[in-house]
Amino acid sequence: MNKIKWGMIGGGEGSQIGPAHRLGAGLDGLFEFTAGALDHRPDEGRAYGQSLGLSEDRAYGNWQEMLEGEQQREDKIDLVTVATPNSTHFEITKAFLEAGFHVLCEKPMTMTVEEGEDIVRTAKATGKICAVNYGYTGYSLVRHMRAMIKRGDLGEIRVVNAEFAHGHHADAADADNPRVRWRYDPAQAGVSAQFADCGIHAMHMASFVTGQEVTRLSADIVSCIKSRELEDDAMVNFRMDGGIVGRLWTSSVAIGRQHGLTIQVFGENGGLRWAQEQPNQLYYMPLNERLQIIERGEGDLSPEADRTTRVTIGHAEGMPLAFANIYKDLAEAISAAKEQRACDPAADLYPRAEDGLRSMAAVSAVAESGKTEAAWVDARPPMFR
Repeated sequence: MNKIKWGMIGGGEGSQIGPAHRLGAGLDGLFEFTAGALDHRPDEGRAYGQSLGLSEDRAYGNWQEMLEGEQQREDKIDLVTVATPNSTHFEITKAFLEAGFHVLCEKPMTMTVEEGEDIVRTAKATGKICAVNYGYTGYSLVRHMRAMIKRGDLGEIRVVNAEFAHGHHADAADADNPRVRWRYDPAQAGVSAQFADCGIHAMHMASFVTGQEVTRLSADIVSCIKSRELEDDAMVNFRMDGGIVGRLWTSSVAIGRQHGLTIQVFGENGGLRWAQEQPNQLYYMPLNERLQIIERGEGDLSPEADRTTRVTIGHAEGMPLAFANIYKDLAEAISAAKEQRACDPAADLYPRAEDGLRSMAAVSAVAESGKTEAAWVDARPPMFR
């Protein structure tokens, strides 16, 4: 198979997320890193792109230059990853979709629900893939968890409990640090801080593994560091369209927690627990039986888990491999579209624009509920009601 030509906007030198994307896209040899506009400073972006192997004429100074340049090439890129500041996601994603490119956008996909609905409509109108990087859904055992629930191993699901709590913004003396401060500034972050940053990962994970969508929620939000305008801790109760009861806690002031993404699902016949910091084990407790530990890489797992396992059992799986599974899904989807064939069902799991839209609707709902003493509000985007 010919490699899929791939470009990146943002993710430049010193970026937290850029290396994970480049490692993920390159891991299986399915993508060729062909073009990039990697920095908001044009000269630095061009230089860094060339240092990563981009040709001089495809190491661009900004995304507009990249869009114009790639449109004019016969060997143009197929997929672009948008890894820029949150407020720029909508404009860049929409422009590349309209120009005929597939897009993988970092989360949050947009800053508002209205923008999210616009992106969903644009993707449908152009027929192009718009994926959103909820990269943690790429972990092998998360996909096995989804497969177990879908095939009925737990019976009817009753409760899902999700957490994404860390303590890295707990120091009040750090409140004026520019790398921290912007996250709690409505002018730069929008209507939510911690929930929009981390909580939506946990909420999307709940939907991903259960196959149900959030319909309404009630949120108790607080700024534990009083100088912050936006929340640094939130407790969210929610209900899903198939009847599941949901609980979610997200925090940036939980001292002692490092990453903190954990998902638990409880059904009538058993329970499952997975934590991102110990991704090689999935804990399974069947009703009235002993606890079982499912190891990533062991035999007789689901096709979804087998397809996303690269390292032998007992060796650690990391975040770049989870990202690589999102890219592997996208490679299959792009190839299937080119070849006019059906996509492999075990690969058809990448998060869509619709998922990004639902997350923005949840962010808006959490902000609304938090201002009204945890009143229950509709968490669905208007176009899905």
